[in-house]
Amino acid sequence: MLIIPIKDGENIDRALKRFKRKFDKTGTKRSLQTRKEFIKPSVKRRAEIQKAQYVQGLRDKEEI
Repeated sequence: MLIIPIKDGENIDRALKRFKRKFDKTGTKRSLQTRKEFIKPSVKRRAEIQKAQYVQGLRDKEEI
């Protein structure tokens, strides 16, 4: 559970922004999205390989 202490005279929007930032850092939303549906290990691996190829292509373009 996240606890965001609000200081005296602090704007609620600023406190809400701090809450959102802290919530994003915990990774709760991302883990819920990944557990929403099952992805086969072969599909995960294929996506990792495609991403690695894309990044490597970008790095190769930089070297030229």
